[in-house]
Parts: sequence; C-alpha cells; structure tokens
Amino acid sequence: MKYNNNRVEDIQIAYIGGGSRGWAWTFMTDLAMESAISGTIRLYDIDKEAARANEIIGNSLKNREDVVGKWNYVTADTYEEALTGADFVVISIMPKTFDEMAVDVHMPERLGIYQPVGDTAGPGGIMRSLRTQPMFVEFAQQIQKYCPDAWVINYTNPMSMCVKTLYHVFPQIKAFGCCHEVFGTQKVLASIAEKELGLTDVKREDVHVNVLGINHFTWFDYASYKGIDLFPVYRSFIEKHFEEGLEEKDNNWMNNHFACSHRVKMDLFNRYGLIAAAGDRHLAEFMPGDEYLKNPDMVHSWKFALTSVDWRKQDLQEKLAKSKRLLSGEEEIKLEPTGEEGILLIKALCGLERVVSNVNIPNTNKQIENLPETAIVETNAIFERDAIRPVQAGAVPENVKALLMPHIENHERILKVVMGGNQDKDLVVEAFMADPLVKGRATEAEVRALVDDMMAATL
Repeated sequence: MKYNNNRVEDIQIAYIGGGSRGWAWTFMTDLAMESAISGTIRLYDIDKEAARANEIIGNSLKNREDVVGKWNYVTADTYEEALTGADFVVISIMPKTFDEMAVDVHMPERLGIYQPVGDTAGPGGIMRSLRTQPMFVEFAQQIQKYCPDAWVINYTNPMSMCVKTLYHVFPQIKAFGCCHEVFGTQKVLASIAEKELGLTDVKREDVHVNVLGINHFTWFDYASYKGIDLFPVYRSFIEKHFEEGLEEKDNNWMNNHFACSHRVKMDLFNRYGLIAAAGDRHLAEFMPGDEYLKNPDMVHSWKFALTSVDWRKQDLQEKLAKSKRLLSGEEEIKLEPTGEEGILLIKALCGLERVVSNVNIPNTNKQIENLPETAIVETNAIFERDAIRPVQAGAVPENVKALLMPHIENHERILKVVMGGNQDKDLVVEAFMADPLVKGRATEAEVRALVDDMMAATL
C-alpha cells in the first residue's frame, strides 16, 4: 500500500469467491464510489469463467465518468497468485450448489422442521457447516502460507463457524466476519423513532447501540438516538402495533422473500427485554421450533416468509442473465449506496478513518463477559489503523444466555466433526438433537435417519 495525500493507493485485495453473481457487484459498487482508496482486486474462484466475467465487468467501471474509485481487476488461477502480497482477503463463497442447499432447507420438512433460511442454525446450518468448514481449513492454511499479515474479511455463512475455523487452523490470523443484520435493526429503530417521535431523516448510523450475541442471533441492550433512549420508544410502538408489526412500502413481507414485519423481534422484546437485532427469518431459526416455525401457517401469522430454494434457483438464473448483460455492455452497474460497511472498514484499517461497527471475532477478550472465550461472538469494535479493538459489551442476561448456549455448544461439536474429517456421524446426530429447532420434535431414530440422508445427499 502507498499513502499519498489522504489517499491509500496500490491496495492488494484477494477475493476468494470472486466469481460471485451478486455480492461481487455490491463490492465493486462500493469500491467505485470511494475515492480515497485504489488498487488491485485479484479474483479467485473454482469457477474460473465466472471470475473472468467479473474481471471484465469490474474493469469496465474504470472508464466511467461517474466512477471515482479506480481499481484493476485480474483473475488469479491459483491461491499463490491471489494471496501473495495481499493486504486484505475477502471471502464470499457458496458451498457447492443450490441443489445441496435444497436438501439443507427442505429435507427436514419431512419431520415437520421448517427453516426460512437454513444457512446458520437448525439442520440446514449444521449441514452447510459440514460442507463449508473444510474449505475454510484450506483457506486458513493458504493465507498462513502466502499472506499471514493480511486482514481477512469473511462474508460467508455460517458466519460464526467460518470465522471459528479460520482461527482454529491459524490462531494468529487477523480475521473478522461482517454481517449487515445489525444495520437492518438500526433502520427499524430509526423508522420507529420517526413514527413515534415525529422526527424526520433519522439515519441508522445515528442510532447508537450496544451489540452482544452471536451472528444472526444478536441483541441490543442499549439503543440511543441523539440523547433519546429508544427502549421506551420501541416498547410504546410495540404496545400499539404488535399485531400488524412494522410495515414498510419498500419492505413488504408478502412481496419480498427476505422481508418481514418484525413481529418476531417484537415478541422477543416482550419476552426477554432486549432488542433482537437480526431479521425475523434468522431469529426464528434459533428458537424452539414450535414457537415461530411449527408449520407454514404459523410462519404466515408471524408475517415473514419461508424462502424456498426453488426461488433462489430462479434468482440465480436472473443474476446469470444480468451477468451476460453487464458483459455485453447492454447494462451497467448502478452506482447507488449499498448500505454495507466493508469498504469503510478497509479504509479504517488503512488508517483513513476511525470507525465503530459490529464484528464477529473470538471472545478472547471476554467482550461478552459471561460467554466462553472460545465462542465467536458479535459485538461492536473500534476499527483503526491496522487494529480491531473489541468493545466490552458486558454480560448477556441469563435468560438470553440460555438461548445462546445450545448454539455455541453446537459450534464446538461441529468443529470437532469437521476437524475429524466429517466421520463422527454420532456427534452430528447429537448436534441435531441439541438444536432448538429439532429438540423434542423427533425421535433419535428419526433424526439419525435424517442425518444419514442429508449427509449422503450433500457431502
């Protein structure tokens, strides 16, 4: 990297999963709109054709008059080419295909176990871990070999397990996980503040929160906007609008597979006293299966959606078609703010900013004081030149800790399975039986048969 008049030039970023249709374009957009940094993105993907397509799409941005961030995109054919000399490593991959994800999400339905997402908790999250973590073992080994001092930014789910694997294999790695679910809940609080207090233009960045939990099952025990305690405001809104929830014109749960009316998080607030800080689709998967996900009718009553993998496959076809249009010049990437903070964090680590943001890293500093040090936790952290300093978030209340611990304990079980080569099927069954979505809803024989079939179909 080269520092030049409040700019950092010649940054080297290795992008593992650089053939992405979707996230890569988000990353390109944010880079194109940021004038303070520039350099080279080395795109590495097992689908080399997809990486080369993104190389062409990325490089087409450089000559546009509305682009202020100038980056070179090159396809790397090997880890050595991608990683050698990298300042940052971005990891955003899809473990296998949507056919395997269809098994993750839909095969458990034969036992009445429904999953709106299926990539973090529940049977789907466990199986996805068994596919994904062996890849992260390899990533950690290659990073240790070729760029041990690089900052590693993970966007891949299951987030906690991916970051946990990186640190298990390479304890000195400088890795962290980025997730935008907290941002979404800040936006919810901003919207409610406007409605309840008659305010306008409340920006989510001005909603200050204390973050504590694990990825996709994160909580706020503090939320403030310019001196206003938002907990009473949130409580007041829930008392008046719990049945209909929070409806937004651009986020209607019936027309958007990823939207919700936030009734699950409102219910969790009423029950536990903290603000659950993720989308309802994620939150529901961490809770006992008969509370929000007993059947599709119950899901509908809570006003969120079961996202089918068939829909995801259709969405992929639309993205492939968009990739062709971008390649041919028929369509251009729209330069609009994406709402992500990855580029801001890169700037901070380069020394251009000082930023507080949520991050997924080991609990080594006991930033959540009553969770295990080996857990990957999500809290706030200060990002500044070549440093991430986790903010001490305090303790989670015991009733919330009781919700978190089955998942943290399962993270340990699944890491042990993966590091043993995915051979310990009994431990996988134990993890299934301990997962709140499954616990008490099927016999051990039924769960064992499900594990057998899911492993045979996806690994």
